[in-house]
Amino acid sequence: MSTRDFHKVLVANRGEIARRIFRTLREMGLSTVAVYSDADRDAPHVAEADEAVHIGPAPSNASYLDQDAVIAAAKETGAQAIHPGYGFLAENAAFAERCGDEGLIFIGPSPQAIRRMGDKAAAKKLAVEVGVPVLDGFTVDDLDAETNHHQAEKLGFPLLVKAAAGGGGKGMRIVAEPGELEEALNTARREAKATFGDGSLLIERLVVAPRHVEIQILGDAHGNLVHLFERDCSIQRRHQKVFEESPSPAVAPELRQRMGDAAIALARAVNYQGAGTVEFLLDAGGAFYFLEMNTRLQVEHPVTEAVTGLDLVRLQVDIAQGLPLPFEQDNLELTGHAIEARLYAEDPLNDFLPATGTVSLWTVPELPGLRVDSGVEQGSVIGIHYDPMLAKVITHGSTRVEALRRLHRGLSELAVGGLTTNREFLLATLEHEAFRTGEVDTGFIDRDLPPTARTQASDPSVLELHAIAATLHLFQVRRETPGPVPASLLSGWRNNRWRPQEQVFESDANRLTVHYVAVCYVTQPGDHFTIDVATADAAAEQAGDPDEPRSYQVRLVEARDGLVVAEVDGVRRRFRIGHTNSTGSTRSLSVHGLGRLSELQLVPRFPQRQASEVAGGCAAPMTGKVVEVRVTAGDSVTAGSTLVVLEAMKMEHQLQAQADGIVESVHVEAGQMVDPDKVLVVVKPHDRVPEDSSAPTAPENV
Repeated sequence: MSTRDFHKVLVANRGEIARRIFRTLREMGLSTVAVYSDADRDAPHVAEADEAVHIGPAPSNASYLDQDAVIAAAKETGAQAIHPGYGFLAENAAFAERCGDEGLIFIGPSPQAIRRMGDKAAAKKLAVEVGVPVLDGFTVDDLDAETNHHQAEKLGFPLLVKAAAGGGGKGMRIVAEPGELEEALNTARREAKATFGDGSLLIERLVVAPRHVEIQILGDAHGNLVHLFERDCSIQRRHQKVFEESPSPAVAPELRQRMGDAAIALARAVNYQGAGTVEFLLDAGGAFYFLEMNTRLQVEHPVTEAVTGLDLVRLQVDIAQGLPLPFEQDNLELTGHAIEARLYAEDPLNDFLPATGTVSLWTVPELPGLRVDSGVEQGSVIGIHYDPMLAKVITHGSTRVEALRRLHRGLSELAVGGLTTNREFLLATLEHEAFRTGEVDTGFIDRDLPPTARTQASDPSVLELHAIAATLHLFQVRRETPGPVPASLLSGWRNNRWRPQEQVFESDANRLTVHYVAVCYVTQPGDHFTIDVATADAAAEQAGDPDEPRSYQVRLVEARDGLVVAEVDGVRRRFRIGHTNSTGSTRSLSVHGLGRLSELQLVPRFPQRQASEVAGGCAAPMTGKVVEVRVTAGDSVTAGSTLVVLEAMKMEHQLQAQADGIVESVHVEAGQMVDPDKVLVVVKPHDRVPEDSSAPTAPENV
């Protein structure tokens, strides 16, 4: 194959993967083009590209999945090649074919390889032909529910329903018993259709407590194929990976060779060119089964880069230009250990429900062996339209112990505020004995990390230090803000300088009252403070019995650009502070320091009234689109029954009744967009229904 030189590449993706690809393209001297939707107009990946083209509204099917718009953007800017990243069009054979027809180079495998391996049923058949073990299963017949149930019964429960046209946990459901099959098929089909544009499904036998181990492969146009060893991706929630590492603690050299040989055999059968990943399930006895092949770059590719010293994006570009691989299998070796953690905007305490909001605080530490690939910056808005991953935090060390230690410190020092994230869950996972020893499987989170164990225990002393730092920050902000008071006077100046100023915060169930007095006005104005902090939890606050205030001697060393450096009782510490958006008269501050993050709400002088409860019904937990409303006013429901199906961030969420009762009112309809806390359905629990009532009574106010 002759070389195909190009000098400008359009990246048909967004977020951290677009930025990561741009980084390598710049190093190679290639020009870059970004594409963006309405929601990403101000996104970091847009600002970092040499050129950027708007391709449509926020929904991905009208922008990042719009092949016409992407092709037109490449033509308009003169890009000769397109890199799809992962997700969106990365495994779309029709798009790869379209690029060739339009005279553009698709940086990825051939359309034929994508088509053969992207069809999971066909891929399994090919695996059997080349001698790779597979799990029993069948393709779903959309038209014959009876046949589906019959075949499922023959296969035996539990089963796994999954999308035939994609991965990443989208369109995937576990079915524990026959009565759950129809619901799982309907939900998985809708999710698969929305994510991949194809609602085809497979049903497979479910392996209980396996490890998820995948092999990275590379192939060029000259017939050379190598594998770059394995990654262990067993820590998952909702069938989506959270941690990945290389090498796997469960894979010995002999098993590594057998799995690598199997991966190469599959790739060779389709004349694979480019980067790809062959995924396997590994059972406790060491047997492995082909799961699927991803014909693209993986989210977790940085751990392979760390242990091999290779740049996979550079190699993708070289292969697309027709260059041969610069090494053979025998030249490759593993060096050290690498681990990646995915930082998401989600709530681990609430079934990892995706979260939306504005990133009010974002500070990435610079530490040895640490790499952070992020798609956000301070001020970024996390909406409902895309995957909620904020960043990947990757560490490399000479041993697994060193890589774990570096990852723990990196996550502790990474400051992210303004929205709910899984940062503390990631830290809790790193501290779990089973993870530290490498004894995990895909059921680890559900089995070993229940919601109560997914966060760090609160530390009142750290919370008080955060309240002090927030108070000093606000003091400095007021000091530097022009106003009617002469600039020579300090913030909060009074003729009785011994009378303390007050700042009140709320954080979770705690109220912190900070009283502070600036001392030594003449010799060192505003630098020294006596600060008292009284903390009361909700019960103590209601009883009027807060803890005795603690007194601190504080010197403000530095306060600028969200950084506060303060000496508290002789110990100097650094804090990072970010402001969230204002809501009425209430503002919030995100404070990071001592490895912890606190979200502090400034308590207004006149608190707003709280929203009414929804009784046994449901409210929207996030911004999203109503897919289905399953009840009407007057229906009887039981606790746990689904009232509304909400779609947000490519996932469907079933909102359930909180108690047995009667549906009092329904406030939404299918297709409607809703904001967080929007009351969707009100259910009157049975213990609130009058005995002589034969029909529900409409509420006066909801």
